[in-house]
Amino acid sequence: MNDPVEGASAKLQTTLAAFVKEHRLPGATAGVVHDGRLVWSGSTGFADVRSRVVADPSTLHRVASITKTFTATAVLQLRDDGLLGLDDPVVEHIPELAAVQPTAGPIEAVTLRLLLAHQSGFQSEPPRTDWSIGRYEGDVLVNLARAAEIGTRVPVATQEKYSNLGYQLLGEVVARLAGVSYAEHLRSRITEPLGMTRTTLAPLPPDLVVDQATPYSGRWMSDELAEVTEPLEMVSSEGGLWSCVEDLARWAAFWLEKDDDERHVGVLSHGTRREMRTPRYLADETWTSAFGLGWYGVRKDDVVWVQHGGSLLGFRSSVCFDPKERVGAVVLINGMGQSGAIAMSLGAIARSALLEAEPVIVPPAPMPPAYADLLGVYAQADVFAELVRIEWRDGALALVQPDAPPIELLPTDDPDVFTVEPGNRASGEPARFQRADDGRVRRLWIGGGSYARLHAID
Repeated sequence: MNDPVEGASAKLQTTLAAFVKEHRLPGATAGVVHDGRLVWSGSTGFADVRSRVVADPSTLHRVASITKTFTATAVLQLRDDGLLGLDDPVVEHIPELAAVQPTAGPIEAVTLRLLLAHQSGFQSEPPRTDWSIGRYEGDVLVNLARAAEIGTRVPVATQEKYSNLGYQLLGEVVARLAGVSYAEHLRSRITEPLGMTRTTLAPLPPDLVVDQATPYSGRWMSDELAEVTEPLEMVSSEGGLWSCVEDLARWAAFWLEKDDDERHVGVLSHGTRREMRTPRYLADETWTSAFGLGWYGVRKDDVVWVQHGGSLLGFRSSVCFDPKERVGAVVLINGMGQSGAIAMSLGAIARSALLEAEPVIVPPAPMPPAYADLLGVYAQADVFAELVRIEWRDGALALVQPDAPPIELLPTDDPDVFTVEPGNRASGEPARFQRADDGRVRRLWIGGGSYARLHAID
């Protein structure tokens, strides 16, 4: 059966082409992901203007800061391995940082979690950076040797302050704790298990060089395009990856996998994936964007698109996705365009196609027999005068309250005890069903209160 997004192919291609033409870009290639696969891809303009070569889904682009989502994943892998805590001060893992300037607060206040979310207050760039002339020190050991030139610039956790230097340091934490290079950790623990065979750090190996798009700088007073000739190969964990639409589609699909999909839990558990992609720190006063751990969210037309972009010397890139509808978009531009805007536009077209499609009707999942006597109506009459229901719905046991989304109750080893799912006030609390002497359920205890089971009159 065809995916509903495939019916929007013409609109997706037209929208991409119109964007490239309007912004006078050399070229772009894009893809849409749904239900775990690349369901549409398209290109417009040229991967190389001189030869008139058109990009395809395997054409390599520098994806720059999208690398940060891989670095954050590596850090969370080590957290799940028990090798670090997210609230560890970074100086605990990189002692050389004890020499930094405490301009806006001590280095001991800068934690791995705050670095991941760009809330550390750390300076944005390595010492002596000058992007206008392409001067950037990508060797973390060189920067640590001059740690006295590094410091906090605003107090921790007071604002979003994007830091390339912070992610360079996180890459060094990965290397030191994993016992292998940052590049080797990414290859063995992330890209290889996910089948991302064309995603690699700069510089490109010889067999991939021939497949790269040509980077172009911005136009200035003319339609003439100038090629970027010095690509800053030293950039690493903060922005050094090359990739393509096919591979980044696999990356987006990984973040959209259903909780019952066990294929890639060895890379990262579903719970950790949710933890990382959940926006937690507001980035602006309009509440339209917020940072998670390695990802950030942008609210557009009442949809929160989890995403990350990249920008580096002739390349622009973006990955965005909507976890609720399990749809995402990838855009790679070999010029100076707003990749995030067009990625969300393509994602929105695909999302609308899904919502407008005829719903697929499937048989309901069978209910475990042990749940049968838990179902019913429960009352909190004395204080709140509230009725709730315990139902089997959408393949899970759920607490249903008035005017609120159902809350899933996750099973434990005890058949009468469940755990409240993440994302609400009672998250992580036990939900205990108490039975009378005759074995019938008489009460539900949850989150510091209880509900009496209402039984039908015989």
